[in-house]
Amino acid sequence: MRQEQFIARHQAEWQAFEHWLQTRGELRKALAERNSGQIGDEDIPARYRRLCQQLAIARRRGYSSVVTARLQVLMQRGHNLLYRTPPPRWRRAVEFLLADFPRLVRSEAGCMSAAAVLFVLPLALMFTLLQWFPELVYGVMDPAQVAQLENMYDPAADHHKLGRDSGGDWQMFGFYVMNNISIGLRTFASGLLAGIGTVLVLVFNGISIGTVFGHLQQVGQGDPLWRFVAGHAPFELTGIVIAGGAGLRLGLNLVAPGRQRRIDALVAGGVKGAKICMGVAFMLLVAAFIEAFWSSIPSIPAWIKYSVSALLWSLVLAWLWRGGRDRAEAADAA
Repeated sequence: MRQEQFIARHQAEWQAFEHWLQTRGELRKALAERNSGQIGDEDIPARYRRLCQQLAIARRRGYSSVVTARLQVLMQRGHNLLYRTPPPRWRRAVEFLLADFPRLVRSEAGCMSAAAVLFVLPLALMFTLLQWFPELVYGVMDPAQVAQLENMYDPAADHHKLGRDSGGDWQMFGFYVMNNISIGLRTFASGLLAGIGTVLVLVFNGISIGTVFGHLQQVGQGDPLWRFVAGHAPFELTGIVIAGGAGLRLGLNLVAPGRQRRIDALVAGGVKGAKICMGVAFMLLVAAFIEAFWSSIPSIPAWIKYSVSALLWSLVLAWLWRGGRDRAEAADAA
C-alpha cells in the first residue's frame, strides 16, 4: 500500500484518537457529559493497539518521517495517559471541591435560586414582622423557649458567653457536625416527597431563624447573637440552601421526568444530588469547626468578627461563582 493510501485510510482514526487525547487528558471532566458521537473510553485500548500496529507498519514500509513521527507522538501520549499512575485520592478530592462541586451547583442555578428564595424570604419576613409585632414570637415559640433564648443571649449574663460556655470546644464541634450535616441531608432527602418536603424544611428553617434573630433584635439582645453566628453563617447557611436546591432538583425529576423514564430521571437526580451533598457536607464541616473554635470566643472585638465574616462570605461566593469556570470555558472553546 502506498503512503498516500495508508494515510487516507487511517487519517480519520488518528484524528479521532488525537481528539480523545486532548479531551480526556486536558479537559476530561469538563467534557465528560458532552462526548456523544466521540470515542468512548471503552474503545480506546483497541484503538491504541491498532495505532501501535500502524506505527510498526509505517516503519517497516519506510514511510516518511512525518507520518512515523506523528504516530510515535500519538502512541507515546496514549501510553502516558492509559498507563500512568492514577492521581492520589486527596488530589481528586481537592479537585472536586475546587472545581467540580461549584460547577454542579451552577448547573442547577434555577433550583438553587428557588431554594434561596424559600429560605431567605421567610427569614427576612419574620425578622421584619417581629420588629413591629413582637407578640408574634409566641406563635412560633412557647414562653419557656422565649425565656431560655433571652437568657442564653443576655449580654449581662456571666455564665453564658456568646450563646454557650466557652469550654468543651471539641465536644461542641462533634455536636455541630452531627447537627449541621443531619439538617443538610434531611433538606436534600425530603425532595423525595415530590419536592414538597424540601420546600417545607427550607421555609420552616427560615421562619425559625428569622424568629430567633427578630425577637432578640427587638428586645435589644441581638449583638451577642450576631457576633456568634457571623463567622460560620457563610458556610452553614449557604450549605443548607445548596442542599435545598439539590432536593428541589430531586423532586422535579420525580414529578416532571421529561422524556426520561421516571425511575431513570430520579436516579440521575439522586446521583447528582449525592455529589452536591458531598460538597455540602464539607461546607457544614467547616461551619462546625468555625462555630466551635472561633464563634464562641467572646474576647474578639465585634469589628474583627464582622470583618472575618465579610471575608468568608466573599470567598464562598467567589468559590461558587468562579470555581471550575476556567475549565468549563476552555471546554466551550474546544
